[in-house]
Amino acid sequence: MVNNADITFTNKDITFLEKGLKYNLHNRKRNWLSTLALEAETAINSLPHPEREYFRNKVAENLEQLKQHDRNVNRTARSEHNTIKQIITKIQNNKATVTSADKGNTIVILLMQQYQLKIHNFITNNSSQIAKTNPTKTYQNQVRKTINNTTWLIKPEHRWKYVNLNPTEPTIRALIRPIVNWQHAPAYKLAKLLTEKIQQLASLPYAYNIKKKSQLIQELKQTPLTPTSAFASLNITNMYSNIPIEETKHILYNSITHNAIDQHTITELINWYEIVTQQNYFENNDQIILQKDGLAMGAPSSSIISEIFPQNIE
Repeated sequence: MVNNADITFTNKDITFLEKGLKYNLHNRKRNWLSTLALEAETAINSLPHPEREYFRNKVAENLEQLKQHDRNVNRTARSEHNTIKQIITKIQNNKATVTSADKGNTIVILLMQQYQLKIHNFITNNSSQIAKTNPTKTYQNQVRKTINNTTWLIKPEHRWKYVNLNPTEPTIRALIRPIVNWQHAPAYKLAKLLTEKIQQLASLPYAYNIKKKSQLIQELKQTPLTPTSAFASLNITNMYSNIPIEETKHILYNSITHNAIDQHTITELINWYEIVTQQNYFENNDQIILQKDGLAMGAPSSSIISEIFPQNIE
């Protein structure tokens, strides 16, 4: 747990927070043991008569053990609920928020003012601007038109599957590094399908990609090292917003053409690419933000499209 808001927490508070955001509070229904007993009796009644009494005794023993254990669980649950109420009160009184770190399961507590500044920097550093109107309806019409004009990549009876019926603008999720939730965006389903088709038709080499830790370890073992060798880890800053859309489109086109794909399929796939990459926007604090450059953050297709450009360079 990282406390960037200078809020004073008790040891009990810290122990609870360090369990992470995925920790579930104990919350069983009041009559869960009675329900379990009735379900067990129903199952026992389906057994042959000579066996029923034996299993009734076994169930009774297990239920008694569960009852004793449940008393301890209830005490723990009450204590945890009281602790979380105290934590929430402290966070609200200090105008702070709880979020997760970029990586791992670490909880980060910071002031809302700090978080809003992070979002502002996030927007400013990604060549964004505030839109005058909400383009969701326009984008939805573009997606519908594109899908209806698709005759080779989607069967007519399946077109409805790839339209979000009630789309909303992508929104920023409250994480230490703001993440855009694209799940209800107009082109979400089309972007997922575009990802599948690129994987099938473009066949990226992934020559310099590490797929899992064991592969990295194996390659390091085979790498000659000297006492002066140094291990460096490099990161691309704002990768999605720095991918050139037009240049990447030409690379994708050439890759598919090289694989001897028919022209109808290529045309439809490139149309999908254009529609998905144009819909680069999100909502924050009741404002629609347009990203002028790069790929849409949060779009399912952005990950694979962002691979096309650097892999071509490599």
